Amino acid sequence: MPPNDARKSPIQVIGRMMRLLDVLAQHPEPLGLKQISQVTGLHPSTAHRILSAMAADRIVDRVQPGAYRLGMRLLELGNVVKSRIGVRELALPAMRELHAQTGETANLSVRHDDEIVYVERTSSGRSAMRVVHVIGARAPLHVTAAGKLFLLEDGFARLRDYARRTGLAPKTKNTITGVALLERDLERLQRQGWATDNEEAEPGVRCVAAGIRDDTGALVAALSLSTPGDRMKAQWGPLVKETAERISRAIGHRPQAARIGAH
Repeated sequence: MPPNDARKSPIQVIGRMMRLLDVLAQHPEPLGLKQISQVTGLHPSTAHRILSAMAADRIVDRVQPGAYRLGMRLLELGNVVKSRIGVRELALPAMRELHAQTGETANLSVRHDDEIVYVERTSSGRSAMRVVHVIGARAPLHVTAAGKLFLLEDGFARLRDYARRTGLAPKTKNTITGVALLERDLERLQRQGWATDNEEAEPGVRCVAAGIRDDTGALVAALSLSTPGDRMKAQWGPLVKETAERISRAIGHRPQAARIGAH
């Protein structure tokens, strides 16, 4: 083999291996060698040779002669990656981009019992965000856009339980304190895919939020954009939703695992 071909060969094999893995990932059932060859465009002998090498390392499983599926080694490696990379680490670049696009404060929050806890924030200091949006601060679920995502995730049947526990205590004159009104707000969230807070947690501060889901489809965090009331723009709802979906994909979520709106 000429020197140049020798240098290119390992890269070419890796590229072909990735094509094979992509095809197997798209099909839950084991695939035969002939079908794999047709979809990838690889010669059957080439596909067989690479698949055999991957099977030896448990990257793919040969479930019967000539039929393959993704192997358990990928699950083991995936769990290692998952344990080493947190949502905060993967969310920060997207949060900074969202802040650069809008000039407003981007927040990352998680649920703890009946409250939202703010765990990350990107801001240039332009926005006068106060107590609610300091990292480590907490707020009741029903007063924040982020918290409403988790209330919807619980389902309408459990909303009254939350209302009894918390009394839907107001934080501002705009806080929604009635179950029927809160249900309507959650129905709007269910339809559009992002939640809003119209000065319900803090006077003069409006927020829009969308959910971040992991590889199981579970809602694990919320991305929100906080602005002074007069600076909020309608187009930022879809923008926050798209950014949250990018973060979700980065932590392994696939759309078919989504559960929002299933209640």
